[in-house]
Amino acid sequence: MTATAHAPAAELAMTPDQREQFDRDGYLIIRGVLTPEEIAHYTSAMDRVYAEHAAAGKLGADGSLHKLSAVASCPELAGLMTHEKVFPLVWSSIGWNVHVYHSHLDVHPKIEVHKPPRFEWHQDGGRQNREIETDPRPQLSVKLAFFLTDLSETGRGNLQVVPGSHKTNWIQGPPRRDMEWPNPEGAIEVQVNAGDVVFFDRRIWHARSNNYSDFTRKVAFFGYTYRWIAIRDEKPASFEDLTPVQRQMCDLLDGRAVDPVEGGDHAWGHFPSEVPLYVQLKEGGHLDPTYPPLKP
Repeated sequence: MTATAHAPAAELAMTPDQREQFDRDGYLIIRGVLTPEEIAHYTSAMDRVYAEHAAAGKLGADGSLHKLSAVASCPELAGLMTHEKVFPLVWSSIGWNVHVYHSHLDVHPKIEVHKPPRFEWHQDGGRQNREIETDPRPQLSVKLAFFLTDLSETGRGNLQVVPGSHKTNWIQGPPRRDMEWPNPEGAIEVQVNAGDVVFFDRRIWHARSNNYSDFTRKVAFFGYTYRWIAIRDEKPASFEDLTPVQRQMCDLLDGRAVDPVEGGDHAWGHFPSEVPLYVQLKEGGHLDPTYPPLKP
């Protein structure tokens, strides 16, 4: 299985019902995205990375791995960035001038010793949430989480969310993060099967439950934002096998540096014909003049 296996499938673009639910709840669960073969392929790749870090003594104290830059760290995961069954949700919501600015692969085995309390509820974006003054804050980015483990029951390191909280700038928390403190009102543990994907607004308040089960939680996360927002990920060392759209996701486009009239593109989308995802959507007739991120 290669990184070129998937391309955007326009017929799977976000439906009106999905858009309504996403706007209301801040997340969607897409069931059965990955086939058993895909689950085995991506699990094997993540297991290899985990074993390498274990051998080098680079795991967390609890045996966990939180590895940034998913594709640079595990090239086999490149196929997930533009998976045909869920990538259309990304461009349906934030358009064609996007890239993967932040990604990570997570492996969390059973916690053998009870962990002390720590309040981990947060919105993605870091200092965006302090430095942008609007209420609610702008969406700015969305995320796909590919689950490779059966988390159909709670307490397995499940993603926890507060549905609808993506339009709330602040939630009640403890004076110190190391204090015992209840979960926010309305919080749930998202229950998914291996092969399911969760698509969520970066603003939704979320955390991870502690995994005291016998299951090892394995998930790959890809965060997408506009190309004019700085990328956080490291770039892959080799990209010959990436499709043009995957190269765009990894910020590997050449583009024109300088135009005598317009100046440089600077990832602002000034020259759409040089942005692979724009070209692909235009050829498929899926640009939408009524929706700003998809305007031709």
